[in-house]
Amino acid sequence: MYTTSLLTIFLTLLSSTPNTVADPIDTLCGQYQTASTSVFTLNNNLWGESAGSGSQCTYLDYDSGNTISWQTEWTWSGGSSNVKSYSNAGINIGATQLSSITSMPSTWSWSYTGNSLVGDVSYDAFVSSVPSTTAAHDFEVMVWLAQLGGAQPIGYGTPIASPTINGITWNLYEGTNGWTVFSFVATSQVNDFSGDVNAFFTYLIDNQGMPAGYYLQTLQAGTEAFTGSDAWFTVSPYTLSVNT
Repeated sequence: MYTTSLLTIFLTLLSSTPNTVADPIDTLCGQYQTASTSVFTLNNNLWGESAGSGSQCTYLDYDSGNTISWQTEWTWSGGSSNVKSYSNAGINIGATQLSSITSMPSTWSWSYTGNSLVGDVSYDAFVSSVPSTTAAHDFEVMVWLAQLGGAQPIGYGTPIASPTINGITWNLYEGTNGWTVFSFVATSQVNDFSGDVNAFFTYLIDNQGMPAGYYLQTLQAGTEAFTGSDAWFTVSPYTLSVNT
């Protein structure tokens, strides 16, 4: 009985121990603080923090070529329908014409813990008619691997299509945010993704009128945080290559 009691106490303490980061390569807690690697830029990106109150930090754990791992901890309250942040890893490719891209193979394994989380786990890309990373956007393309706590993409309602891409069924929504926004939302949560991100752009070119001559300005992967507490988002690992 004594041994059993000690084991119970140990397991209870273990389960209640908060997440920690051991010796991160870099720690990002500033609103727009970043860490650059040879391929990616890791962004803390608290772009919507004024819509509520809270805090967030992002930790770079691993970087080697086109592979990166990181963690983000956050707590946000207020403005329940507003995104507070989008911690993400963006690939450093410059403006690349869609028609020149042959494939964008990517793998992504992630996990989430926390209380009353509202948010998403998503790829986010911007496309322009102008070959510049700083030019005005014409399109935004999001690919939601997870829709947490009732978070809704721009244009949410009746999907305009439900294609199967990379072996996964997605509901596709269209809306506007100063530019046209296409959001692919997985019908079932995807914690381990492996596929060709270019397939989403090919679908939009073939079926939704996106011009193949337009330019991919940026492609990021991360989590949009709306509200919740003691959130801990872990990416281990994420890979992406852009082949032309």
